[in-house]
Order: sequence, then structure tokens, then C-alpha cells
Amino acid sequence: MCGRPRSGVSEVGAAPRVVILGAGAWGTALAIALAPRREVVLWGRDSAAIAALRSSRENTAYLPGAILPAAVAVTADLDAAVSQAGAGGLLLVATSVAGLRPLATRLKGHALPNLVWLCKGFEEGSRLLPHQVVREVLGPGLPAGALSGPSFAREVAQGLPCALTVATADQALCERVVAAVHGGAIRVYTSDDLVGVEVGGAVKNILAIATGIADGMGLGLNARAALVTRGLVEITRLGIALGARAETFIGLTGMGDLILTCTGDLSRNRRVGLGLARGQALAEIVAELGHVAEGVRCAQAVRELAAERGIDMPITNAVASILFDGQSPRDTVARLLSREPRNEAS
Repeated sequence: MCGRPRSGVSEVGAAPRVVILGAGAWGTALAIALAPRREVVLWGRDSAAIAALRSSRENTAYLPGAILPAAVAVTADLDAAVSQAGAGGLLLVATSVAGLRPLATRLKGHALPNLVWLCKGFEEGSRLLPHQVVREVLGPGLPAGALSGPSFAREVAQGLPCALTVATADQALCERVVAAVHGGAIRVYTSDDLVGVEVGGAVKNILAIATGIADGMGLGLNARAALVTRGLVEITRLGIALGARAETFIGLTGMGDLILTCTGDLSRNRRVGLGLARGQALAEIVAELGHVAEGVRCAQAVRELAAERGIDMPITNAVASILFDGQSPRDTVARLLSREPRNEAS
């Protein structure tokens, strides 16, 4: 089990320099949060956007109103960013799941330090979790892991408290992440259940769409509580089938992230559900968001995985049928309510 260094101080030396790869909302927010305590480099692939961010210190596209401290180095040069991490530094990948493979491919051939990703979901097409994508592209020997948990980017940028979990079997990497990220308003807990942490972070986005639909239809708080609770059951079923431990899903990256994403007004996936309940087309909703809603991309992959493995995931299947099969929210809810009763523990 990856343990916590005493007093939050890493046994592998001073807190490493942090290089954040991805200048979206989450990457920008984390750069803002870490800047008072760490040397931070923020990389983005859009050179024009990065030039504007370097000049104005505001990410107007993804996190308007949040000011990037002058101490944060901003670059569109990937080679330069990676080199600044040094041998003992920490690379935090803050892309979407869809952006993970392209970035990992660009990182091939670099002398990489420790690599941790923040994205949540299953890759479209391959249906791989992030750690499987990284291993497929970069090989099995790289110190790597996930940093996940209930965390809206805007609140992190505002310096409001949050708690995250680093998941890795690599003890030294675990300690580096704690040394680099833990502190100020951010608490970092540790886990070696990488699959469980990733499954929780992925499937909760689908369930946030479901609760958004229910809330948008005016089904009430009782219905929301039922969806969240039974949604946690679905997450646990899939996670165990993929090799995770059940207890992971009652923690931050399971129940914690699920509650936040299903009930918080800042949740993009919840807003997708609200839009669907209003009768908006999915393309229109996504265009209005201007950000990635990972639950949309993830729903089809999870539905297929569940079907292949014979896992009962009725809420997930219902969301996928609305997103991709043209089913109406009202008819789908009626079908869910008409399901045969069963033992809660089964």
C-alpha cells in the first residue's frame, strides 16, 4: 500500500518541480493552486492561446476570471516543458481522455520523469482506462499513476479546500505526488487501487448525466438520492469485474466524486442531463458547454463493456440509449421504474 510520508514531506528529497501538460480549466486551476508553494510550468498545445495566456495571465476560454500567477512559466514548447521537469520532477497530464494518447505519443522518446494523469474516463473505441493507454504507448516501466477525486476546477483555482487521491503501486512516485501537491487547501490521500480510482472517476460522469436528466424533469430529491445510490452500485459492479477493490468506491474517487458531480451546479455532465431533459439536441448542449463532458464519450464504452461481461448497469444503459439511440428521457425513466423488484444487495 502506498503510504503517506510523515508531515507531508517526501523521503525522496525536496518537493519536485511540477510541469502541467494541458492548459484547460483543470490544468490552469492546478497551476494557480500550486504556484504559491511550487515551481510550476504550464504547457498547452495551442501556441496562440498560450501566447495570450502568457500576456494576460487569464485563461479566458476555459477558466475566465481566474488569474495565473506571474511565477507560473507558460509555454507551447513541449520539449522545453518536459526538460524543465528534470529527472526528479513531476509531469501532471491535464488533458481529456481523448487527448491522452496523442500527448503520450508525443512524449515517446523523451527522458520522462514521473507521470501522473488527471483525466477521467474510458478511451473511445479502445475502451481502455487511462493507465492502459499510457502503458500501451509508453511501456510498462514508467513511474505512473492517477490523481483523482471530487474537484471542480473553478473552486481549486479560488483556493477552496479539496481532497484528492493519488493512485499508484509505485511508492516513490506516491511520495513525490504527495510532496508536490499536498498542502495549502489541497489534501492528498493515497491508494494502490489504480483500477478502482479510474473506474470511479469515469463512470460517475455518466451518472451525473442521469441525475441531470432527473432533476431537469422535476422528478425530485428522492429520485436523485436513488439514482446516486444505485449508481454507486453500478460503479462498484464494473470496478470489481475489472479488478478493483470494493472499498475504493466508498472513498473520495467513488462516492465522493459521484456526489459532487451529480449534485454540483458546476458539473458539465450534470448540465448535459439538464439540457437533454429540456429537449435540447446533444450537439447543441455540447456546443454551449464549450468544454469536454467526459460522460458523453464514456457512456458508449461502458455500455459495451457491461454487455460483454454480463454486468447489470441499467442506469448507464438508460443514459446511453438517450445519448445514442434516440430514446426520450421520459420513456427511458418509465422503463427504469417498471423494472422488476430485486434484493438491494444483489
